[in-house]
Amino acid sequence: MRRFGLAVLYTALMFGANPAAADIAAADALREGDMRKLTFRDAPVPLPAAALIGMDDAPRSLAEYRGKWVLVNFWATWCPPCRYEMPGLDRLQAAMGGDDFAVVTVATGRNPVPAIQSFFAETQIANLPVLRDPKGELARGMGILALPVTVVLDPEGREAGRLIGDAKWDGPEARAMLAALLGRD
Repeated sequence: MRRFGLAVLYTALMFGANPAAADIAAADALREGDMRKLTFRDAPVPLPAAALIGMDDAPRSLAEYRGKWVLVNFWATWCPPCRYEMPGLDRLQAAMGGDDFAVVTVATGRNPVPAIQSFFAETQIANLPVLRDPKGELARGMGILALPVTVVLDPEGREAGRLIGDAKWDGPEARAMLAALLGRD
């Protein structure tokens, strides 16, 4: 399967595709296990404008992560699949987060700060930032109808892919796919 992914990558590069498109093609070829639920877009889509806030009520934005590939996980404190998925996202950020990649959580809808803090303490989340979308403005603008949903943003801050439902983000299939997306060996 890895040879197929490399063949796709080299073919894309040979025809003059931009590096992000080549990275997506390589990652797409490696989707296995839970990652089969991830669908990449034919062309990245800009995000709608929406005001996010941090845990301290300060204005925040996904634009802060431009220049990196970003997994944006939309979740809520009341969501059982989110409780299952969040520790794996935390481990993924600890293992792969850096200058070229970040995992960012967006608590959408009514998620009071104390409930978020309690959720993170109970699930032992230590490596993930929390942005809040209290009115669901960003989620609604992106057509997110259920939780959890994880969106892949390219380094320009555009939606490149989406996975609906929970997934094992720290498993070998996810790490291999993300390593290909990031151009890591």
